[in-house]
Amino acid sequence: MRNALYVLLGVMAGFVLAGVLIFVARAPAGQAIVLQPAPTKAPLAVHVIGAVPRPGLYEFAEGARNQDAIDAAGGLLSSANVDAINLAALLTDGQQLNIPYLEGQAPAEESTSLELPGSSANNEISTPESSSSTDGELININTATLEELDSLPGIGPTIAQRIIDYRNENGPFSTIEEIMDVSGVGPATFDEIENMITV
Repeated sequence: MRNALYVLLGVMAGFVLAGVLIFVARAPAGQAIVLQPAPTKAPLAVHVIGAVPRPGLYEFAEGARNQDAIDAAGGLLSSANVDAINLAALLTDGQQLNIPYLEGQAPAEESTSLELPGSSANNEISTPESSSSTDGELININTATLEELDSLPGIGPTIAQRIIDYRNENGPFSTIEEIMDVSGVGPATFDEIENMITV
């Protein structure tokens, strides 16, 4: 009789233990939680123009400032009017950031954009430089120094350096018209210096 009681208790203990194991091992009900990636905001598109070496369209993260746009466009030219810029201002999507030039320092193609082709050679502002250049020898754009190129109207030290860099990378100019392949030398500038340069 006692043995039968022990057997019964053992069987009941086994059932209880099995139930506990099944309860613990049972998979949780419901669906698994899937983490979604955090939404990313579209970049700000800003058109940078004016007194920078590489004007163009650039993209920035939200919170970027004018200084970031200027850095992306290669920094400020020496002719930039820094005092007219709020470097700390926040950029906005679709903004055109125009970096102003110092008074009288704007490139010739901008300051003479309304003139007829060829008329800029008679411009009163450039007459002193024009007369001094045409009275002397022509400047060879393949051998000219930075100072000689800088003496040409509408060029300036920054564009003069670009001309030197261009011929170092691409070889000598074949014609004087090829100088317009240099960034910053537009048709208006070429009209001013056409009779002052040679190859």
